[in-house]
Amino acid sequence: MSTLTTAKTAPAGSWSADPVHSNVTFEIAYAGTNTFRGSFREYEAALEDGALEGSATVASVDVKDEQLNGHLQSPDFFDAERFPEISFRTSDFEHGELTIKGLTRPVAIAATISEPNVDPFGRERVGITLEATVDRNEFGVSWNAPNQGGGNYLGDDVTIKAELALVRQAN
Repeated sequence: MSTLTTAKTAPAGSWSADPVHSNVTFEIAYAGTNTFRGSFREYEAALEDGALEGSATVASVDVKDEQLNGHLQSPDFFDAERFPEISFRTSDFEHGELTIKGLTRPVAIAATISEPNVDPFGRERVGITLEATVDRNEFGVSWNAPNQGGGNYLGDDVTIKAELALVRQAN
């Protein structure tokens, strides 16, 4: 059985994300009443000798409303035409660099890394979960509207979470 650790080091070697068993999500306070969640359907992540790099395709943003999917790709939010990708990198699993809309900022991250394990098909796997909370305004994602009851429609803090199942690559 694989056990989760809070170690900040990842295993050596080359590993790639298994998109079927991984996900990249985000959440933000919405309308002063609840939390809105979305995800990205297309993303890549690779772990190379302890350094993790990943990216998500902005056009693959997925929320429960097609019209909102389109709005999230507009210049009001991610501006997919000019900035088709969001990227991230870390080598110490405590701090990383996040790039949204061409703006790269340092971020503090919480990470858990599983011990490597072998799946029923003989592939070695490791699980890495990363979570960071960022102020979206620092990345130029500042659209908002006032709530009739007071405050803003959207919160400023966005929590981004990547739950990655990585498979060791042959040398």
